[in-house]
Amino acid sequence: MSKRGILGTLQLAATLVFALPVGLLGVQFLANGEVLLGGGFVAVAVLMVVLEEYLTTPTDVPGAVAEKTVGKVAKTPDDEE
Repeated sequence: MSKRGILGTLQLAATLVFALPVGLLGVQFLANGEVLLGGGFVAVAVLMVVLEEYLTTPTDVPGAVAEKTVGKVAKTPDDEE
């Protein structure tokens, strides 16, 4: 996991707002003995969070390019030694 900024934390929180109810529904189905349906809901909830974390979207590209550019142009005194 990379360091999260404020926007990254807010994006994760928004994803969890949608993923947690789906996951809890899956747990409820699992507790009632409906393994296939419960497992499906839990898997969907996990995928929602994993895809948000690791999938690169078009809005992520400019930020990634800017980070690489700044890292090459601006060197800290520790980098020069």
